[in-house]
Amino acid sequence: MDVRIGIIQTVKELDIDLPEGTTHADVVADVDKALTQPDGVLWFTDKRGRRVAVPSAKVAYIEIGGGGEDRRVGFGTN
Repeated sequence: MDVRIGIIQTVKELDIDLPEGTTHADVVADVDKALTQPDGVLWFTDKRGRRVAVPSAKVAYIEIGGGGEDRRVGFGTN
């Protein structure tokens, strides 16, 4: 599952690839919990075990993707 986080006053986004087995509902619950606290911190652990923290006051948006779909790169025809 992929999570993309936009940070206030920053052009770049954080793109985090979460481990297999992570559910959409779990991610939404974690995001809701962190964003309800003005001084909260949103924590994610990616597939490689790296931890990422974002202060909830700095979050501009969060995009939660499925991650199960095939990603195609290049020129292909179906």
